[in-house]
Amino acid sequence: MSYFKQKLNTEPTSAFDLLSQLYDLTGLVYLHDQNFPVIAFLPKKFLVFQQSILQQFHQTTFNQYQLHPKATTVTEFSNFDQTTPSAQQNVVFDGGYIGFFSYDYSANQHVNISSHPQPSFFLGQYSTFLRFQDNAWYFHSREENAQAIYAFISDLIAQPTSKNLSALTLLEASHPRWSKQQYLNAFQHVQEYIKAGDCYQINLTQEFKATAQGSLLNSAQALWQLTHAPYAGYLKINDFELLSCSPELFIEFQNNRKIKTRPIKGTMPRFNDPQQDQRSKEKLSRSEKDQAENVMIVDLLRNDLSVYAETGSVTTTKLFEIESFNQVHHMVSEITATLKEEINPMQMLLSALPGGSITGAPKIRAMQIIEELEGAPRGAYCGSLGYFNFDGTGRWNILIRSIQKYQTELSMWAGGGITIASDAEAEYQECFDKISAMLNLLNTWQKTDL
Repeated sequence: MSYFKQKLNTEPTSAFDLLSQLYDLTGLVYLHDQNFPVIAFLPKKFLVFQQSILQQFHQTTFNQYQLHPKATTVTEFSNFDQTTPSAQQNVVFDGGYIGFFSYDYSANQHVNISSHPQPSFFLGQYSTFLRFQDNAWYFHSREENAQAIYAFISDLIAQPTSKNLSALTLLEASHPRWSKQQYLNAFQHVQEYIKAGDCYQINLTQEFKATAQGSLLNSAQALWQLTHAPYAGYLKINDFELLSCSPELFIEFQNNRKIKTRPIKGTMPRFNDPQQDQRSKEKLSRSEKDQAENVMIVDLLRNDLSVYAETGSVTTTKLFEIESFNQVHHMVSEITATLKEEINPMQMLLSALPGGSITGAPKIRAMQIIEELEGAPRGAYCGSLGYFNFDGTGRWNILIRSIQKYQTELSMWAGGGITIASDAEAEYQECFDKISAMLNLLNTWQKTDL
């Protein structure tokens, strides 16, 4: 199969500008991918799962798709060739499968929970994409008509503005669905379950919602500049948009079947005053409560990985590291392993979802309690957005600090791990520490009466 690569005839420009110009292309998706940005579009085929219906579409002509009479399973859809080592030194997208799996879809593999009416997962096979490298955007394609696609894309990008990117307008300020008392009641129920021995930790989250018109993409550049998130991204499927500002890696699939996960558990706010900020960081580093939370999730993920890993290969390489992001400090650990030769990477990813850092322990019981207490489906939040190359390497995030918009419903969520040592007031405040800056920025798009 031929491979066409060509530098775009444009000055280095932002991912937002390019996404705005390419907005009408089917399967438009962006991954910041830990400073290896990629924009993909026009998948050869894709799967979409919505309201319990799985559909598969195949490209017929440029930007035109036809429903396939019989959809395949996700693992059948993703065909890997792991016999040929990647020529890339780092894990970067080089053609393969990009998509997202919602928390709802992932949890429903294990327990019965309600699902959001928006798409529950999307997975596309991409042979055409843009990648930022050497301070420029390059067009890559394995398509037979790659040069014609390149010419079309170049013409689109040369246009001054997108005609179809409507301004985002919130018809009301984004607000919590729960009152503080409702959160405290749910917190108390979690404590009762812990005392009864049902669980050790529950990741209790609450929704912030608004009614909105226009494109969520319009807010992307400002939110990405605010957060500088290593696993930021964007995905658009018809009237559904997903905007990620996630700091958390779920699983990285490396060469030679090596895998790595970096769970986040433990948070303290950032401060403008350097001394106060350093004290906050040190407080997190010394926190026995946060270390206890973190090690519970490390143990859970070690168990998840061991099912598909070579015996003896699961290793905790880093424990209780402190990483600083724009709004918060986080406690992060790292676990590595080697997949068994016969394991399909997609099979392993789906089995490990949803991530332990956003469920609790033990995982099955934690998801049942979450379904009982939270009162609304999470949708994409706490799912995963990412990719696999055709050789089985890839990188998938945890969809925290993420906004989803379906039709006119816009929402984002925040929460934290509750243990027997948790303080209700502190946990409630932690929700706001994590997303208040994003909420405040989002609310600047609120409609005002002049």
